[in-house]
Amino acid sequence: MSRIAKSLISVPKGVGVTIDGKNISIKGQYGSLSYVLNSFADIEQIDDTLKVIWDSTSKVATSQAGTARALINNMVHGVSVGFEQKLTLIGVGYRAQAKDSILSLSLGYSHPIEFLVPIGITIETPVQTEILIKGIDKQLVGQVAADIRGFRPPEPYKGKGVRYFAENVARKEAKKK
Repeated sequence: MSRIAKSLISVPKGVGVTIDGKNISIKGQYGSLSYVLNSFADIEQIDDTLKVIWDSTSKVATSQAGTARALINNMVHGVSVGFEQKLTLIGVGYRAQAKDSILSLSLGYSHPIEFLVPIGITIETPVQTEILIKGIDKQLVGQVAADIRGFRPPEPYKGKGVRYFAENVARKEAKKK
C-alpha cells in the first residue's frame, strides 16, 4: 500500500480547486496550474482537503496514486507559497546578470552564455555570484536550475563552477609527483 497516497492534501485558504472528471485545476495568489490524472487514480474533495482514490489491489494503481498525490500537493504548495532554488557561482570572474527574460552568465569561457528564461519562471541576481530561481511549478524550477548548473558543473579539484546553494562537492587531492 502506498503511504504517500493515503495522506490527505490540505488546501489552504485562498486556493481554489476545480475537479472536472480527470482534470484538476488549482488557482492561488501566484497563479494557476492544471493536471490530468492517470486513469488508475481519482480524486475527491472533502471540505478543505483532497483525497486520492485508487484500486488498492493493483500495484500499478498504487504507484500512480502516490505519484498523483505528490504532484497535486506540489501544485497546491506552488500556487500558495511558490518554489525557490538558489545557485552560487564559485570561481574567479564567474558572474551572473539577469535582465528581463535573459540571464547572462560569464563562466570562464571565451564568450558569455545567454540563457533565455522560460515563461513562468523569474530569475533574480541579488549578488553577481548568486542566482535565485522562483516559480510555481516545482518541476520547471528544478529543471531550469539543472540547466543553468549544466553550463559549468562544479569540478572536483578546485570546486569551481555553478552549484546548488547547500551542495557539498567532494574534493579530490591533486596529483603528486
